[in-house]
Amino acid sequence: MGSGMGDEIHVSVVVCTHSPDPAILPRVLEALRAQDVKLGLWELVVVDNASDPAVEDWIDLSWHPLGRVVQEEELGLTPARIRGVRESDASVIVFVDDDNLLNPDYLSQALVISDAHPHLGAWGGQIFPEFVETPPEWTRPYWHMLALREFSRLALREFSRDAWGNSITSNEIRPCGAGMCVRRKVAEAYIGSIRDHPVRRALDRTGDLLSSDGDTDMALTACDMGLGMGQFTSLRLTHIIPPGRLTEEYLLKLQEGMAFSGILVSYFRTRSAPHERTSSGDRLRRATRLLCSSNIERRMHLATWRGISQATEVIASIARKTQADSCCEW
Repeated sequence: MGSGMGDEIHVSVVVCTHSPDPAILPRVLEALRAQDVKLGLWELVVVDNASDPAVEDWIDLSWHPLGRVVQEEELGLTPARIRGVRESDASVIVFVDDDNLLNPDYLSQALVISDAHPHLGAWGGQIFPEFVETPPEWTRPYWHMLALREFSRLALREFSRDAWGNSITSNEIRPCGAGMCVRRKVAEAYIGSIRDHPVRRALDRTGDLLSSDGDTDMALTACDMGLGMGQFTSLRLTHIIPPGRLTEEYLLKLQEGMAFSGILVSYFRTRSAPHERTSSGDRLRRATRLLCSSNIERRMHLATWRGISQATEVIASIARKTQADSCCEW
């Protein structure tokens, strides 16, 4: 545990960062400084994940009596989150990305939800974009890939209200990693469940690799424990999006990584491989749609199929290892 003051701290904020933008991380910290929860009631743990230069050399946390930087040299968002959980104390943990600007009442609203919904193990809220440069119009259909959740938008009308439950298949109740609030017992159970599971430990961002869904895996652990997940309109943050995340190359790479990790997260709970859930008719219809798609849509479909194919290979490898281990026991 971190500061040893868990009985006094209401919420722990964990900011995981890897070689962050020097113009953006200070804004993230300023948004945290503006929170309406008194400083002595929440702690701030910045996890520097093998940054060069070291984050501690250039950021200032002197304004926060419970603020500190810790180093995690194992590259990857999952090891960084694990370190953040272990270094923090409160019963509620809020994960903040190094490009997230929390609204001033984010932490107080997170605590209100925690008290009002003790049956929830993980929850999140609305995520609005701040584009550093005006994005090309062709990218608009793919903005949802950038962890944006605007509940009031008609295009996302299924997210127009507070929603919670414990269905592992419902996107309506599943929080994004940006601003995700997790009860400590859920985070610790997640860490325990992936300790000897290298594939699950590798689900999320590692350096420039764009796999994802480590946050989803953690949130779904709440359901594994008989708790629920939720999304709430009162939780609001801004996600700063640089132009490099709106290129075709980046979006294709992101789509492939999301397809890959999404299949694996589902498999770990359902034990159902993609080919077991897809009929030949579905595959034919997808192929037909692909032929009728625009160039970018076609490349997105192909990126999805690459991700699914890679995940299928991993699942087959896991099955072979499980079978071999079973034979060895005999």
